[in-house]
Amino acid sequence: MKTEYFPFAITNQFADTDIAYAEQDPNLANFFKYAPKLEEFARVIEDKSKDPIDRKLLQSVLRDQYQNYSTDITQAKAQIDLLDKETTFTVTTAHQPCLFTGPLFFIYKVISAVKLASQLKERYPENDILPVLVLGGEDHDFEEMNHAYVFGRRIEWANDETGSVGRMSTASLKDVLLELKEVLGSSPQAISIYEPLEACFKAHTRYDVALADWINHLLGHFGFIIVRMDDDRLKRKAIDLFREELTNQPSAELVQKVQGQMEASGIKPQAFVREINLFYLTSNQRERIVLENGHYSILNTDLNFSPSELIEHLQSHPDRFSPNVVMRPIYQEAILPNLAYIGGGGELAYWLERKTQFEHFGVNFPVLVRRDSFLWIDRGTNKKIGKLDIPLELFFLRQDRIVSRYLKAHAENEFQLKQEKTRVEKIFEDIAGKAKDIDPTLVRTVEAEGKNVIKGIEHLESKLRKAEKQRHEVAIKQIESVVDKILPEGKPQERHTNFLTFYSRMGNGFFDAIFDRADPLDMRLKVILEE
Repeated sequence: MKTEYFPFAITNQFADTDIAYAEQDPNLANFFKYAPKLEEFARVIEDKSKDPIDRKLLQSVLRDQYQNYSTDITQAKAQIDLLDKETTFTVTTAHQPCLFTGPLFFIYKVISAVKLASQLKERYPENDILPVLVLGGEDHDFEEMNHAYVFGRRIEWANDETGSVGRMSTASLKDVLLELKEVLGSSPQAISIYEPLEACFKAHTRYDVALADWINHLLGHFGFIIVRMDDDRLKRKAIDLFREELTNQPSAELVQKVQGQMEASGIKPQAFVREINLFYLTSNQRERIVLENGHYSILNTDLNFSPSELIEHLQSHPDRFSPNVVMRPIYQEAILPNLAYIGGGGELAYWLERKTQFEHFGVNFPVLVRRDSFLWIDRGTNKKIGKLDIPLELFFLRQDRIVSRYLKAHAENEFQLKQEKTRVEKIFEDIAGKAKDIDPTLVRTVEAEGKNVIKGIEHLESKLRKAEKQRHEVAIKQIESVVDKILPEGKPQERHTNFLTFYSRMGNGFFDAIFDRADPLDMRLKVILEE
């Protein structure tokens, strides 16, 4: 295998803010605290050491969560044991519990965190750095996480449950598991993949627990820790943060002010901020908390609280309060001894809006590290690219432009009639000039005739292009095939295809290849080409 590197800006796959952060655009400098560089972490370690992290509590919660797993937890237990040391820190990524992990970038996030932890341990050997995955099971956007594309086939989880996706029952996964089994096939490799997966999802009734168990089976040997933040004990530790948000609603004003500053710098705001950025969570509902006429109500319910009643309720049932996208980073960083958050471009865009909010809540703002982005080119696709003799970077263009460039480079006959059109335009300009001297009213007639002739030439040009395309029909189909691998259904591969598409063929070799090439501090697209 070989690896090629491309700046985000030339790939047409990344948002402007993502590109700006990758290039460390000075316009963003006011919106983050530390530059994403290894040498910056000495200062981060010093600053994070001042945050009052309850390490014993975190250890206790993690040990309890891992006792529920059916897979080998030896590696994770060793990592958890390190957490009571003041010299132990984490680097964290997070994602909602998508079906079978969802698109490839879920795996890239985890491995980016593992790689960054290893880089930091090498740079700062006196510290232990633990990679962490926060599994955000409290989200309730089921349509966003209920499907996965394996070998191009969409596998979708049909489920009538509402509320937190992490709390959903695994009972309704029966048909989904059978469909995945069919897609994977009956080879020994397929069976070795499917059986542990099925065992994890049958061993647990809660979806987030089952998924965490399976992820641990797949990636636990890398030594990372999975944290499920939907835990009464962790939320009890965050009561003061939640009370401040409920009582004084500081986040809305703070974040909106930063968003205004970002807009003034030409940066589009990312998150929608509400007056209160907490949900009310029950077994089958996750609804917004709103303040109306001095009382708090829970949307789509009959629940209503006076200010004192709500705070009393928070004290008694902190597990019923769930941070949204605006408060979640504060909650996460208050619980973990965290140095860096590793996320995709969209995630970092909303973290960039949070620095003053973190200052208000007295929580240290972490280093923002852009997760690795990969594009995997399998051997067959790589051979097609070689035969087509098209530079890889051209495949970042739109398909019609790739075809046009290919035809222009390989056409045996000229099908572009640009010179002919120029000559015709000149002829009709001359005729119009003579017509003006004889009868000015004829100028428009001449111009109209000229336009008709040009349209006729363009029509002929289109026919010539079509005929030339037919001569290169095989090559054009190969171009379409390559584009479909790079941009399946028009989406970047890492945001569409599930890792099982590659893992079913390569096993742990797939993870190892990604880890070997991962470097989240090198913010370029890494293209892996099988040879």
